[in-house]
Amino acid sequence: MYRKQVRRRRAVLALLIVSSFVLLTLTYQGSVGLQRGVSTIFSPLQSVTDRALKPARDLVGWFDKTFDARGENSRLKDELVVVRRKEVASQEALQENDELRKLLALDRGPVLAASAYKPVTGSVIARSPTAWRSSVTIDLGSGDGVHVDDPVVSGDGLVGRISSVEPGASQVMLLTDHASSVTAKVVPSGAQGVVEPEVGNPEDLILNFIDSTRQVHAGQDVVTAGWRAQGIESHFPPALPVGEVIRAPVLEQEASQRVDVRPFADLRNLDLVQVLTGGSRE
Repeated sequence: MYRKQVRRRRAVLALLIVSSFVLLTLTYQGSVGLQRGVSTIFSPLQSVTDRALKPARDLVGWFDKTFDARGENSRLKDELVVVRRKEVASQEALQENDELRKLLALDRGPVLAASAYKPVTGSVIARSPTAWRSSVTIDLGSGDGVHVDDPVVSGDGLVGRISSVEPGASQVMLLTDHASSVTAKVVPSGAQGVVEPEVGNPEDLILNFIDSTRQVHAGQDVVTAGWRAQGIESHFPPALPVGEVIRAPVLEQEASQRVDVRPFADLRNLDLVQVLTGGSRE
């Protein structure tokens, strides 16, 4: 009796175990089928949704790329501005250095090295508003030892002379001013005359009243004469570069005793200049 009960219990247990495996198998297969069914039903809908939303996604992407490109463009423009500023500053520094070298060479040259003049370097801060550009203002004044009639030079040669002085600034009368006149001579011929502006041509000068017995040719240099007579001296030291003879017809020399001269200094684009202070004055 007892053995029958044991066998019966074992059979029931085995049946339960087998039933459990069968139920698990059916449940798993049903779940997979359900998932496949749901996927089959909603797959077309998902495809349609993807196609419908694609323009919106593309638009968002376009805006993102556009904003990124604009940001990059703005950054590159800023960098370009910085590079250009550095390039301009570098060019200005090189130009200023070149001008200072020329002025230093002039100061150490035979014209000024042994003279009583004391060069003082300054900058042009204003220009004449007229078309002739007959004067400029510099940042040197009486406090720097500048006086009226002091010669003014650039690295290329004579520019003019001081016409008025204030404590911190001075007015320079350029060679092209209608009131300017400088005694000069042609080298190596030695012909002397007075350099004055040519009426109607602010860029060129004329050398008037030259000695007609001395032949002058184009290409010869004109320098200051630096005369001295009866205790009176010229405002300008001798042998300062003034310009170059550009036209000297023989017939015109004989008739009017004049030749055309182009100044060495670029009077329209002056930047750094020197005032020759401490020289002799009338």
